[in-house]
Amino acid sequence: MLTDSLRKPVRYLLGTALAVGAFVGSYAVASAADPIRIGLGIAQSGQLAADGKAALVGMKIWEEDVNAKGGLLGRPVKLVYYDDQSNPANVPGIYTKLLDVDKVDLVVSGYATNMIAPALPVVMQKNKVFIGLFGTAVNAEFKYPRYFSMNANGQDPKRAVTSGFFEVAAAQSPKPQTVAIISVDAEFGRNAADGARENAKAAGIKIVQERTYPPGNTDFSSIIRAVQASKPDIVVICSYPLDSVGILRAFKETGFEPKLAGGAMVGLQSTVLKQQLGPLLNGIVNYEKWIPVDTMMFPGVAEFLKKYQARAVAEGTDPIGYNMPPWGYTVMQVLEQAIRETNSLDDGKIADYLRANPVKTIVGDLKFGPGGEWAESRMLQVQYRNIKGNDIEQFSKVDNQVILTPAQFKTGDVIYPMSKARQ
Repeated sequence: MLTDSLRKPVRYLLGTALAVGAFVGSYAVASAADPIRIGLGIAQSGQLAADGKAALVGMKIWEEDVNAKGGLLGRPVKLVYYDDQSNPANVPGIYTKLLDVDKVDLVVSGYATNMIAPALPVVMQKNKVFIGLFGTAVNAEFKYPRYFSMNANGQDPKRAVTSGFFEVAAAQSPKPQTVAIISVDAEFGRNAADGARENAKAAGIKIVQERTYPPGNTDFSSIIRAVQASKPDIVVICSYPLDSVGILRAFKETGFEPKLAGGAMVGLQSTVLKQQLGPLLNGIVNYEKWIPVDTMMFPGVAEFLKKYQARAVAEGTDPIGYNMPPWGYTVMQVLEQAIRETNSLDDGKIADYLRANPVKTIVGDLKFGPGGEWAESRMLQVQYRNIKGNDIEQFSKVDNQVILTPAQFKTGDVIYPMSKARQ
């Protein structure tokens, strides 16, 4: 039995405990309503901005769709993003801020190899899961077990970008004997050029010249003339968006027409650049990631595109949206499925799940293999043809973008040499 001298402090302690309990309870309720914050740096300016903006709109549509369904783990989701200005030097600082200052729960990458690579060391230091949007062989050296590539490269990512190009070339009669390789001296260009060398060797096609150029280069006429002088049968180009435009314009200026050209030109997938180039695209064979042919109309993608296209003009992004927007949405879908299935935001549990399980997305079912790359490649090579003028509407159709490889998605045969497609 308590004495009078003890009753007062006990009442005080009980009252304090109840107050603390009430505070903790109210805090727990408030915390449950706090958003799950997912951070990224993504180009909204600079030469990657057109694709970066389009990808971000895809991510925002995912954010809205998930929140309309009640969020994840009983909480809304919120994207926290910064413009990396298409500058790799800005990327480490952005991810340091996201993780150390903003204290985001999870991170994903921005767009492109050159932006993913400088983020990865920061993410690795924090042991975070990292999904890379359109990176080529980013994890080849790091071998980080929590990295996952949202790119259709498969298990040999350096070769995958141009393997279809060489497959098409080697099937021609007579087979082309020589190739020149042009590449930007940056992460993507070096990786794609490495793969092109291996593909050329495997195809028995001799490399007669290699030319590299620095990022930011604007004059390509001298490069094209030098390549033209070596008289290659075919030309592989591993370029970034503005470079791709400059190179194809230099082809026209110099009158250079190899039997086949393209392979790894970043930017040609963008409707905006397609519109700029117009007929200069005719005959070019190059990679694409997704085109709305019957065999690639996976569940949910038509509904997504309807939402995207309804807001694209207001957002100032690609009005058709076949390239980046579905993939921006898909990056977030992959993360969503792992969170739902593990009922957790723990990076280790999410990574374990993604390594072991297939994922359903609007660009099709996929599975990750060793190194976080796709277990199987699904990189397309298409030939552009019958493009007339610069009317943007023509690029909403698919008859001017013929899929050559892989076989399961093929919609036509190559016109070879490419000069025939330019007549």
